[in-house]
Amino acid sequence: MKRVILIIVLSAFLSACQGNNETSRTVDMFNSSGDMIGTVKLTEGDGGVDFKVKLEGLEPGYHGIHVHEYPKCDQPDFTTAGSHFNPLGNEHGLMHPEGSHLGDLPNIEADSGGLVNAELMLPEATLQDGKKSLLAGEGTSLVIHEKQDDGVSQPGGESGARIACGFIAKDEKQSSETPTDPTNFNEKQKE
Repeated sequence: MKRVILIIVLSAFLSACQGNNETSRTVDMFNSSGDMIGTVKLTEGDGGVDFKVKLEGLEPGYHGIHVHEYPKCDQPDFTTAGSHFNPLGNEHGLMHPEGSHLGDLPNIEADSGGLVNAELMLPEATLQDGKKSLLAGEGTSLVIHEKQDDGVSQPGGESGARIACGFIAKDEKQSSETPTDPTNFNEKQKE
């Protein structure tokens, strides 16, 4: 009997030590009116997390995009997402000489029809356990801004209002009633 109890305790301990083995996550993106505008697929890559961005309905031009510290996207201004994800306490901006927030991504560009089809990489971030995990705590969120991030200004690159948001939560929503991704019906967004 002692042997059975020891095996059960040991199995529970090993299961707890395995931690988070996430390798991908799809983020549904919503505008300030609550309309779904597309998705961002996150994949664990070599040296960081890869982002495949497919969106529509943005103003043509460049837009700042950042990972923010909380998995909350309350409309209309998405301020509940908090500040940029910055577990190392760095300054903002990919061009800042003292390093950047971990959540700082390169700008995305919407074409003349408002479509975005981009691939980005967030170096050193992970979907696995750890201080640099986008799923640490309850998770984070992905926020798109109305203007281009200048890469150096504090605290957010003068990228303007938050216009779209999607949460990167530790526990993905399990729902049979997920919204329809509008980019699936746009011929220009097809692979």
